Order: sequence, then structure tokens, then C-alpha cells
Amino acid sequence: MPDDQASDVTAPAPGAARDGLVDPRGPRFGAVLTTVLLASVLLLAPSAAATALLALQTAVFALGAFGGLRMAPYGWIYRTLVRPRLQPPTELEEEAPPRFAQSVGFAFAAVALVAALLGWTPVMIAAVAMAFVAAFLNAAFGYCLGCEMYLLLRRVT
Repeated sequence: MPDDQASDVTAPAPGAARDGLVDPRGPRFGAVLTTVLLASVLLLAPSAAATALLALQTAVFALGAFGGLRMAPYGWIYRTLVRPRLQPPTELEEEAPPRFAQSVGFAFAAVALVAALLGWTPVMIAAVAMAFVAAFLNAAFGYCLGCEMYLLLRRVT
């Protein structure tokens, strides 16, 4: 969920935005953390700990969706701790598709959080499971379901 780019002679300093382009490894790193957190929610549900973790992930999605990938906490972790240890990315991607994916994740997490707070455990588990599957696909296979939805919607409109 970060907004990092290649550190070559023509690029600004690492971590700086460049024309809305991001290092695609950042969102995938964020998807790994999201997968772990959502798996924990599923394993702990229904409980106060599951609801707290779900609230945390909902806030992470909200920051990435509404504030941009630069505001996403997982992006900060990637840019600060992981990215400096890697080679520069071979390609960059537009920020819009992963940001849209954050919006979709936020929608599912928000529904799950409201359901958890109302005691609707089956609804909460179903919504978390859908977000988990999307995050897992990105983490394990590099397939961003939300990004693909964004591209499909762009083609249709």
C-alpha cells in the first residue's frame, strides 16, 4: 500500500511520489500483512480481540483509500523497513488501481466491523473472509482483485 518508486538518477528521493506511480511490491507487502491480520480475525472470531483487530484493519484500509497510499501504515512500514533493503523496482504502476482496492477492502471491513459490533457473527465472518481471499490472492500470487475491478470499471465507463 505504499507509494515508493525506483531510485535512479532521474527519480526523486525514495519514498517521494512521482506522477502517481508506485512500486508494485509495496501493495503486495501490504497484502501479506492484511492477510495475516484478517486470518487472525477469522481465527479469533467472535471475540473482543477479533473486533479490535478488525477495527485496526478497517482504519488501515480507510487511510489507504481516502488518504492515498502514502498515508497507509503498511506503506510506511514497507518504505521504511523493507524497501531500503531491496533492489530498485524494475517497473512502476499507477496508484489508482491499488487505491481503489483499498476502497473495496474498506467497504468489506466496514461491513464486517458493523456486523461484529452488532453481534452478527456470520455476516462478520463472511465479509472478513471475502476481504481475506482478495488479500491472499495478492499476497500469494500478485493478483490484485480490486485492481482488476478498477481496470474493468475503467473499460466499461
